[in-house]
Amino acid sequence: MPLQKILFKPGVNKENTRYTTEGGWYECDKIRFRQGNPEIIGGWQQISANTFLGVCRSLWNWVTLQNFNLVGVGTNLKFYIEKGGAYNDITPIRASSTINNDPFSTTNASRVVTVTDTAHGGATGDFVTFSGATAVGGLTLNNEYQITVLTANTYTITAATAASSTATGGGASVVATYQIGVGPAIEVALTGWGAGAWGAGPWGVGTPSTTETAIRLWSQVNYGEDLIYNPRGGGLYYWDATNGVTTRGVNLNTLGGTVSFTNSSATGVPTVVTSTILYTENAAIQFSGGSLPTGVSAATTYYVFNVDGLTFNLLNSAGTEVSTTSTGTGSVSLIVDVPTAVNTFTVSDASRFVIAFGCNDYGSSVLDPMLIRWSAQDDIYNWTPDPTNQAGFTRLSHGSQIVTSVQTRQEIVVFTDSSVYSFQYLGPPYVWATQLLGDNISIVSQNAAIVASGVIYWMGVDKFYAYDGRVQTLNCDLRRYVFQDFNQSQANQVLCGTNEGFNEVWWFYPSANSTANDRYVIYNYLEKIWYYGTMSRTAWLDSGLRTFPLAASYDPDTQTGLLIDHESGLNDNATETTAAINAYISSSEFDIGDGHNFGFVWRVLPDLTFEDSTNSPAGVAPSVTMTLYGLANSGSGVTSSANQPVAKSSTYVITEQFTGQIYTRMRGRQMIFKIDSNQINTAWQLGAPRIDIRPDGRR
Repeated sequence: MPLQKILFKPGVNKENTRYTTEGGWYECDKIRFRQGNPEIIGGWQQISANTFLGVCRSLWNWVTLQNFNLVGVGTNLKFYIEKGGAYNDITPIRASSTINNDPFSTTNASRVVTVTDTAHGGATGDFVTFSGATAVGGLTLNNEYQITVLTANTYTITAATAASSTATGGGASVVATYQIGVGPAIEVALTGWGAGAWGAGPWGVGTPSTTETAIRLWSQVNYGEDLIYNPRGGGLYYWDATNGVTTRGVNLNTLGGTVSFTNSSATGVPTVVTSTILYTENAAIQFSGGSLPTGVSAATTYYVFNVDGLTFNLLNSAGTEVSTTSTGTGSVSLIVDVPTAVNTFTVSDASRFVIAFGCNDYGSSVLDPMLIRWSAQDDIYNWTPDPTNQAGFTRLSHGSQIVTSVQTRQEIVVFTDSSVYSFQYLGPPYVWATQLLGDNISIVSQNAAIVASGVIYWMGVDKFYAYDGRVQTLNCDLRRYVFQDFNQSQANQVLCGTNEGFNEVWWFYPSANSTANDRYVIYNYLEKIWYYGTMSRTAWLDSGLRTFPLAASYDPDTQTGLLIDHESGLNDNATETTAAINAYISSSEFDIGDGHNFGFVWRVLPDLTFEDSTNSPAGVAPSVTMTLYGLANSGSGVTSSANQPVAKSSTYVITEQFTGQIYTRMRGRQMIFKIDSNQINTAWQLGAPRIDIRPDGRR
């Protein structure tokens, strides 16, 4: 018989049996398709040898006015800004004060130190930094530590070296500075007293809860050259680029600036307040510090009135203008209506509103997971609605919580756990309006949606979706493969990112037996095909401000992570040791006709390219292995196989030279073709190999 080309349709399909999907590809790892042909994916390498603490779940890239290219890195333990490969800790501070006299207790030859701080408010794993301490037990403890809580008033830390004696001390001037609380790296089901339903399970036995401790997720968006960031369920924090990367972010509601008060000698004339911050009409604020004038009290809410640039008057809670009998100075200690509990947020491109999705209501500290609030236009300080500004709020009705939002073109698409809304800017008086786009639609996690070429793609709890003006189910040839081997208890770890250079959307997710992301699935939206593989990543960002897509990895042994450039080089350089990328793709079963006869293959003529490959340091030429598997029938399993390496033999000018033909002896009614590689410095793309096959009887 004449030579027969081995050509398979692009994409991988595992929705049916291997024989049913004849003419296609069935299994793969670390490959992609370019114009229909499979090839190995690009390599990756760490951006620097530096590491950060915790599991990174959020990345954001922007450039400051000084042209510094920065990346915000949010982990379950801390928040960093990456600059030039170094990770700068800007985790906000929760509290800082002088603690108990002689708070440290050491034990001879032990590194464990007990700390006494009345009502410290910390939890195990939180970070504290001590200053002003004198030596105790041979240790000077002016450093940062993670704590292990013993009681409401005590905890332990682990010093770098063991104490030389058993002692109590540290002095009377020890200042403890606590960072905001850490979050879990994985979701853990609650057990024990009160975890399950009332009366469930036998007496004295801990019952698993239907709820879990949520992993730490971050939202972050730059506001000009500055950064606003927020841990899910926590406050909004602001980092000012002018202060540099060594300065921590602070709670947005404390950025009120300083003020001075000027009174009038005339009775009843309102006091004029001059501020360093530009406020809008009716902003609610409180004062502290300095020398407040008579008639203005600390920790009392006042409302901005008659704004004229940086000057304004005040109204008290009764709506009466405030007049003081003296001058004075002070600080705005609290911008009252800034949300303090927020699930996620964004900054709108339309007129720069800061929008909180799932947050506390005005005058309340309780988080309403379906409430949306937004600041005044181009004003991060004023969240108090008033006819003179555009601050406002609305509440969604479909679903139990807002999961995330994605900004695209002329709208923000808002996802609840059961529906999708369009959130559009209308201008005064309504400002922002919502429209229900679809109901009974799920999203699996906060980080599971992304925009690519103007279309939003996201992963639901049991299927994939797309929105291009209308919500639609995305046809997926790997749906059963993904969702039938998926750890739903760790669904919040799912992350989504684009690889625009290859028209791809990537989702990383945990398989059924894994508590961390260990697999990925890719949708090529240009060719409308799917493929998949194995890889562990915790965050992903494809930014036009950087040369390569950026990802985060995590080492559970050291509890540290690092950032990795993807599509960089040909190898796995996630560590300082170069490793080969183990890539393969195998076909569905194919046969002669409808498999009436056995086929006998005695020769294979490869067709592929090794373009961009380089010889290994040992001078070994790049190569792949091609394998043919023979089956007696589709249920027999492999009955025979043959494989041979295909190696590049010279640099080509007009045509590339590699192994021209492979002689083999392989027989089967059905056959499977596979190509794989596991060698450093190797890039390849498969073309249309041919096999010399002839009928070989019926049994």
